[in-house]
Amino acid sequence: MDCSGVKQNSLKAWLLAARPQTLTAAAVPVMIGASMAWGMGDHSVAFWFCLAFALIMQIDANLVNDYFDFKRGNDSVDRLGPPRACTEGWITPDAMKMGIAITTALACLVGLPLIWFGGLWVVAVGVFCVLFCFLYTTHLSYWGLGDLLVIVFFGLVPVVMTFYLVSEVKFAYRYIWDVVAHGFTCGLVIDLLLIVNNLRDYDNDILAGKRTLAVFLGKDMTMWLYFMIPIVVMLINLLTGFHMDNDALFYTGILFLFVSSWGMIKVLNMRYGEYWNNALPVTAFIILIYGVLTSLALVYRKDPFLAFWESI
Repeated sequence: MDCSGVKQNSLKAWLLAARPQTLTAAAVPVMIGASMAWGMGDHSVAFWFCLAFALIMQIDANLVNDYFDFKRGNDSVDRLGPPRACTEGWITPDAMKMGIAITTALACLVGLPLIWFGGLWVVAVGVFCVLFCFLYTTHLSYWGLGDLLVIVFFGLVPVVMTFYLVSEVKFAYRYIWDVVAHGFTCGLVIDLLLIVNNLRDYDNDILAGKRTLAVFLGKDMTMWLYFMIPIVVMLINLLTGFHMDNDALFYTGILFLFVSSWGMIKVLNMRYGEYWNNALPVTAFIILIYGVLTSLALVYRKDPFLAFWESI
């Protein structure tokens, strides 16, 4: 989106602050969780509430990150990443606080109907999502825990919870570890975005005292991590495909590795300074391809899930 001529607190300013390019990372795990529940009951309405909650929480997290990084002075003029709304003056700090309050309340409101599908304990999961949305930016990302939180809250939690809420089988079935495995791989793939961000901001984070995983490992080791994740994801896809008697997952794993290899070659050519910003859309494309391929493979599978559901 064009960032020129942005009026303070305008609709365009809020759209830029929401960072719509990041919403794919919120949608993909919900897609995968719902795809694993395909044919196991008809709670499709729950899918839409899960998706809405995930998208609003992603926007909320972006606003929280924008505001608190501004307050800490992390978004300095030397920062190589995309411009931030508070730092650029597009949104005033008071307006941003109000925006955070509104998106947090809206996410909670959208999440409330999920109690009907999963029971009152779903509230506890929602509270943890909101809590860690704030803790990530304010504390945990400074302690090298950002990648772990991505795996948990962009992988395990949304995939497993969406499956649980959309299906009628719940946890009383023997393929739960396959759901967990896909939640884990989803979190790993989405973590590629955080890795790119942390590599780009490596020098700035050191000056700000932000000890990301990239700062702990160093640039070269973090690059290797970026390259190894698609290989690990492919291997897990192959294993779960074998366990689920799902040939489509075999081919999906191999095709994903091919697509991500193309992306990794492009990223390698962008690995210095501000060029990391050009690696972000490539990585987002890798995540989208992963989500679409895996979701299709889970829907159009040899159907042990459905056979099990019909047998009980």
